[in-house]
Amino acid sequence: MLRSALHDVRLTSSVLAAVLLAFAQTTHAQQLDTTEYTLRVDAKKTINNSQLDGKAGFSAYKSYPTRTIAQLPGFRPGTVKLSKYGGRLDKRTKATGFFHVEKLNGRWWAVDPEGYYYLHNAPNDVQAGRSERTQQALKQKFGDQAGWMAGTREFLLENGFNGTGAWSATKDIQAENARADKPLAYTINLDFMSKYGDKRGGTYVQPGHKGYPNDVIFAFDPGFETFAEGHAKQLAQYRNDKNLFGYFSDNEMPLLRKNLDGYLKLPPTEPGYQAAKKWADERGITLETITDQHRQDFLTYVADRYFSIVAKAMKKYDPNHMYLGCRFHGAQRYYPELMRVAGKYLDAVSINYYNNWTPEPRWVREWEQAAGKPFIVTEWYVKGEDAPGLANTAGAGWVVRTQADRGLFYQNFTLGLLESKNCVGWHWFKYQDNDPTIVGAEPSNTNANKGIVDNYLEPYTPLLDKMRELNQQMYPLADYFDKRQPTVR
Repeated sequence: MLRSALHDVRLTSSVLAAVLLAFAQTTHAQQLDTTEYTLRVDAKKTINNSQLDGKAGFSAYKSYPTRTIAQLPGFRPGTVKLSKYGGRLDKRTKATGFFHVEKLNGRWWAVDPEGYYYLHNAPNDVQAGRSERTQQALKQKFGDQAGWMAGTREFLLENGFNGTGAWSATKDIQAENARADKPLAYTINLDFMSKYGDKRGGTYVQPGHKGYPNDVIFAFDPGFETFAEGHAKQLAQYRNDKNLFGYFSDNEMPLLRKNLDGYLKLPPTEPGYQAAKKWADERGITLETITDQHRQDFLTYVADRYFSIVAKAMKKYDPNHMYLGCRFHGAQRYYPELMRVAGKYLDAVSINYYNNWTPEPRWVREWEQAAGKPFIVTEWYVKGEDAPGLANTAGAGWVVRTQADRGLFYQNFTLGLLESKNCVGWHWFKYQDNDPTIVGAEPSNTNANKGIVDNYLEPYTPLLDKMRELNQQMYPLADYFDKRQPTVR
């Protein structure tokens, strides 16, 4: 009877939480339903996304309030001359010779190596797919890999992008930058924890990111600090490269409020269990008496250990470039305690921002308040139903009817980022569509229209038209939002 009653309480709590979340999302949509959000775009979400057993499906289409540049009252498009890196030549601060961030006149900016105000605007995974059809298209269009990279640099710049995000072709980009008058500012993924996990054993593949036992990382392993020191030595080769925007230390790790429970359920021989047990014993805590406050405090403890170890190793071998974090995802963006720790060690907080049609005004404000640092959106996208041969059941994000609708979503979302004054860039996921002809692809990247080009390297023109319009106006738009009265939501 007691077990049944407890089950009912948990079920009621779950239902209440779901109702509150739905209410919050509805309220947020209503708050955005102003004279600016006069467009409506139909969108749906995948259900059980990334499933390989055919069970993935879609929610019903709903209409979402949307704004574009055309909806902004009083905005006049302008032309801003750009530095070789893509910074704005009309605003300058002290140059350090490398990219860095500063808060200037109430807005966070990245600053390019010459000191010009800058926003990093890039697609992720800028590399040509390895399928037979993509490689054939590459040869027909560009001749060889170097030709593809040269053409792709020009293509990105023409559409208002100034860099590349995670998982891009670093060596090709470096070689092209050495020849180019306008280089691409690139980023590098270092995968400290996931590569250590591969070495020590225990990690596994799951859609979108690496999986760990009990959803807890190996931060307390004595071997991790030694591994991080050795792994960071590779950074010495990049320390003088002015075109490197910054580093990510990992991707979408399970830094979660349930970590204390997870560590305490590991085998007693595990260093993670021993560290958690010691922490809990010092506070008189058992698995049965853990509170939410304990969970938040322990998450702070885990995160501090991870970031302190990694930041120390990185700065030892490359003190010149920014540490952009480990690409927070999911509920992590709602954890102020995690943001506070990140702010101690990071230059900017990277966030993979899914399942919101429009950036949440409260949270984009509170991230900066908690961290004391700006943020950069390092993954987000929407898929189009009109992309031939792609089922769109893999991955996160939204599905809309057309490529033109994808462009409307892009403008709507980036306008919210610019309006926040705390965002120093955004990375669209990604350059090329998922290719379903590739066998053994990572489960979240099998059949989805995520790219700005298709699997024959053909651009999605209706999408890129809207991207280019926004990208080429990002500096005038920042000025526009700086001048007008803020709306607190």
